[in-house]
Amino acid sequence: MLTHEKTKWIKMLLFSCFLIITGLGFAQESYNLSGTVTDEQNFPVPGASIVIKNTTTGTSTDFDGNYSISAKKGDVLEFSSIGYAKKSITLNGEKVLNVILVEDASQLEEVVVVGYGSQKKSDITGSVSSVKAEELAAFPVLNAEQALQGRAAGVAVQSNNGGEPGAPINVSIRGNTSIGASSAALVVVDGFVGGSLPQPTDIESIEVLKDASATAIYGSRGANGVILVTTKKGRSGKMQIELNSSYSSQNVSNRLDLLNATQFGAYRQVINPAYVQGNAETDWQDLIYRTGTVENHQLSFSGGSEKINYYVSGNYFNQKGVVINSGFERFSFLSNIDVQATDKLKLGFNAYANRGTKDGVQSQAGSGGSGGGDVISTAYRFAPDTPVQDENGVNTTNPVGDQFDNPFAIATESIDETKTDDYRANFYADYTILDGLSFKTTFGFSSENRTRGRFLPSTLIGQASVQGGIGSVESLKGTNILSENYLTYTKEIGKGNLTALLGYSYQKSRNESYGAAAQNFISNSLSYFNLGAGSDIQTPFSSLTEQEIISQFGRFNYEYDDRYLVTFTARRDGASNFSKNNKYAFFPSGALGWRISNEQFLKDSETISNLKLRASYGVTGNPAISPYQSLANFESIYSNVGDQVVNAVVPEQLANPNLKWETSYQTNLGLDLGLINDRIGLTLDFYTIDTKDLILGDSSAPEYIGFANLTSLRNIGEINNKGFEITLNTKNIVKENFSWSTDFNWSRNRNEVVALVDGQDIFLDSSPGSFLQDETHLLREGEPVGVFWGYEYRGVNQGTPEPGTAGYPNAVAGDELFSDLNDDGVIDGDDRKIIGDPNPDWQAGLNNSFRYKDFDLNVFFQASVGGDIFSYTFLELASGESNATTDVLNAWTPSNTNTNIPSAAVREKRITDRFVYDGSYVRLKNLSLGYNIPFDVANKIGMNGIRLSLSGQNLLTFTDFPGTDPEASYRSSGNQNSNTNRGFDYGSYPNIRSYTISVNLKF
Repeated sequence: MLTHEKTKWIKMLLFSCFLIITGLGFAQESYNLSGTVTDEQNFPVPGASIVIKNTTTGTSTDFDGNYSISAKKGDVLEFSSIGYAKKSITLNGEKVLNVILVEDASQLEEVVVVGYGSQKKSDITGSVSSVKAEELAAFPVLNAEQALQGRAAGVAVQSNNGGEPGAPINVSIRGNTSIGASSAALVVVDGFVGGSLPQPTDIESIEVLKDASATAIYGSRGANGVILVTTKKGRSGKMQIELNSSYSSQNVSNRLDLLNATQFGAYRQVINPAYVQGNAETDWQDLIYRTGTVENHQLSFSGGSEKINYYVSGNYFNQKGVVINSGFERFSFLSNIDVQATDKLKLGFNAYANRGTKDGVQSQAGSGGSGGGDVISTAYRFAPDTPVQDENGVNTTNPVGDQFDNPFAIATESIDETKTDDYRANFYADYTILDGLSFKTTFGFSSENRTRGRFLPSTLIGQASVQGGIGSVESLKGTNILSENYLTYTKEIGKGNLTALLGYSYQKSRNESYGAAAQNFISNSLSYFNLGAGSDIQTPFSSLTEQEIISQFGRFNYEYDDRYLVTFTARRDGASNFSKNNKYAFFPSGALGWRISNEQFLKDSETISNLKLRASYGVTGNPAISPYQSLANFESIYSNVGDQVVNAVVPEQLANPNLKWETSYQTNLGLDLGLINDRIGLTLDFYTIDTKDLILGDSSAPEYIGFANLTSLRNIGEINNKGFEITLNTKNIVKENFSWSTDFNWSRNRNEVVALVDGQDIFLDSSPGSFLQDETHLLREGEPVGVFWGYEYRGVNQGTPEPGTAGYPNAVAGDELFSDLNDDGVIDGDDRKIIGDPNPDWQAGLNNSFRYKDFDLNVFFQASVGGDIFSYTFLELASGESNATTDVLNAWTPSNTNTNIPSAAVREKRITDRFVYDGSYVRLKNLSLGYNIPFDVANKIGMNGIRLSLSGQNLLTFTDFPGTDPEASYRSSGNQNSNTNRGFDYGSYPNIRSYTISVNLKF
C-alpha cells in the first residue's frame, strides 16, 4: 500500500509532468523571418544591425539591405544603423518584415569630397554645395551637367543651342570672372583634372566648390569654381546587377505664330502690289518638327570582398531630335576597381570610354551671305505660299528677299556629322607609411578624337549649286596626361585634430587639328568621304599646340575641440603658355570656422542643432590665354612677287614678355544653421570676387614698318562680382509611411566692369552676318558685362514726330520713331544707348519630394528672373524681307493708327529696344511619380528590387518672352563669347517637352 507520503510525491510528480506538457503545448515555435531594410528614399541600408531585444541573438543586412533571422511571435526586434534612428518592432507572426530607417541628424556625419581628400561636412570652412546620386538621376538627361540645373545655389547651367541633341553645356559658378577667357567651371572626375562627366546613373555625388578656400587647392584653374565628381564604386558583398532603362517621347515646347499663306500674300501685296500669291499652303514648322524620342539603357555590375571591390557599367543613349534629320547616339563604358593589396597598400584603377555620333542640322546661322543655311530661322522666314519643290522636282528658294533654300531641303539633304571618341584611364596607389601618414600617387591619361564631316549637295540651289556641291572634313586629336603625388598627415593633438597635405602635380596637353575641303563634285552620292572627287580643292589647314602645367600645393586643416576650425591652402603653378617673366604664380587662401552650436551655451539646445560661421579669403587664377599668345604672332597671306603669287607672313600680334595670369581675389562669409535636430537646414553665403589683370587686346600700339592695327595682349582689365546665396533644406514630415522634404536654393549675382583699356568702351557684335551690323552690345566701365547697345524705340510716326524723337531720313507716317538723344533731328549712331541687360537678377530651384509607402512623387521647379533677351528672330521677321509674325496684322495703316507696330515695309535691321524682352521664367522642370514593388513580391521572382516611374520634363513654362524659349543662347560657345554674348536669340534649336517611362531592376 502506498503511504500518505508516497502518494504526496506521486501527485507532485504527475502535476509537474502536466505543467511541462502544458508549457510545451503553449510554447511559441521559432520561425524564419526575412525582409529588407531601406532608407526614406528606398535605398538599401547595408550593414544594419537586427537584434532580438534582451538577447544576444542578431544578424545584419547584406549589401542589398536584405536580412534573415530566426525569431518567434512576441519578440521585439531592434533595427539600428549608424546615421539612422533606432527602430523597435514587436513581431506578430509575420514571415516578411520590411523596415524603413529614418536619418538621425544628430548621429549622421556627412562626408564631403574636397580637392585631394574628403572632410566631414561639419568641418568644412569653404562654400561647398553637394548634389547626390538620386537628384542627378531624377529625370533622363544627355549630360550630367543638365541635371545640375537648379540643384545648387550660384550654379548656372545652359545649353549652347536649346534642346539640340549632343549640344555642349556651359556651367558657370558665381558669374563671369573673365572677359576674354573661359568662365566655365573646372571639372575633376575621380581626381582627373579636366575630365568629362560620365552618365548621371554612374555618378555617386557631385560637389561644387565655390569660394577660394575650397578652390585654391586647384590654383590657376580654380577662379571659375570646381565641380568634383565621384563615380560609383563596388562594396563588399555578393554581386549586384542593376538595369536602368527609360524611354522618352519629346515635342517642341513652343512655336512661333506666323502668317499663313493667305495672310502672307496680303502682307506682301501691301509692301509690293505686284506680288502674286503662290498656290501652296505650307507650314514650314510642321515640316521640320517631329516627335522626337530618347532611349537610355544602363547595365551595371558591382560587388566585392574584403580585398577587392569593383563597379562596371555600360550605357547606351540614343536621341532622335525634334528637328528632322537631327540626333545623337552614344555608347559609354565605366569601370572602377579598388584592391586592398596589403594592410598598408591600396590600389585602384578607373577607366571611362565613350563614342558619340551626332547628326546635326544647321541652326543658329552665323556670318556671311543671306543666313539661308539655318533650318530654324529659314522655317520662320520662308514664304508659306511656296511648296517644297516646284513642278520640275527642283527644291524651291524663297520668292522674296534673299533667295535662300527652303528649310525642309536644308534639313534633309545637307549632312553635318560629328563622331567623337573619348577615353580616360586613371591609376592610383595609396600607401600608409606610418600611423597617420600616407602617400598617394595617381597617373591619368585621356584622349579625345573628334571628326566632323559636312556636305552641301548641288541640289541646294541657294547654298551649293553654283559651287557644284561643297564638302569638308575637320579632325581634332587631343591627349592629356596627369601625374599627381601627395602626402597626407593626420594627428590628434589634445582636443584638436590636424590634417596636413603636401603635393606635386604635372599635367601636359597636346592638341592636333587638320582639315580639308573641296567643291564642284561630279556626284553628290559620295558625300564628304571622297574629297578627291571635287575638282576645286580648297586650301587645307593643320595645327599643333602643346602646354604644360607644373604645380606644388599644400593644405592645412586644424579643428580644435569640435568648435574652432582653421584652413590654409596654397598652390604654386607654372604654365608654359606664359612668357618667361611670369610663368609662375602663387595662389593662397585662408578660412576660419566657428561651430557656435558646440559652445556650452548652445550645446544642449533643443532648437538649434547646428550653427556655424565661416569666413574665407583667397586668390585663384585663370590661365586666360592659349599657348603661344604671349609671343609675337604672324599670319599667312598671299602676296605677289612680279607675276608670281607666293606665300608670305605679316605681323599680327606683338609679343608681351610681362604678360601674367588673370587673378581673382575672393571673399566669402557664410552661415550654416540647423534647427530641430537638423530637420531644417539653412546655408547663407555672401561673396565678392575682384578679378584683376584681365588679359585684353590693346591696338593702341604705334604703327611701324608699314603695318597697322597690330594688337598686343596686356593685363589691364578688371571686373567685380558680388552675390548672395541661400540654400534651405527641410524635412517637413517624417513618418514611417509618409515623408515630405523640400530643397530650395536662391542666388543673386551682380557683375560690373571696373576697368578697361584706357577706360574706353569695347563694342562687340553678335548679330548674324546677313544683318550687316557692327555693334550690338558693349563693355563699359561701371556697367554689367555684355549690355545691349542700340536705339530706343518710341513708337510709330503719326505724321509729326513727338518732341525728342526722330525717324530715319525721308521718314513718313507709319515709320519707326526713336529717341533723338542729342536733339539734332537726325537718327544716327550718336543716338544709341544701353537698351538692356542680359544678366538675370536672381535664379532659383525648388524641389519637393514626397513618399507614401511604396510610392514617391518629385516636383521640381526652376526659375530665372530679370535677364533681358534681344531677339534677332523678331527683328528679322519685322524687317519686311520675308514672312512675319501675326503681329503685323495690327500694323499701322491710315485707318489703324492706334498701334505700336510700324506699317508694312522693307526696313533696315537696326538694333532697337523694340526687340528687347524680359527673359524671366518659372519652369516646371520635372514631375515624376515612382512605385517600388514590395521586396517580398520582387524576391519571389528572384529580384532584389523593381522600380517603375513616369515623369515629364519642361511641362510648364511661365514667361512673358514671346519667343520659343527664354533660355536663349546664341553665339555663346567658345571662350570670350561665353562671357559677353549673353541673352541673344536667333535660330536656336527649340527647347523640348518630354514624357518618360523608366524602370529600374536589381538582381
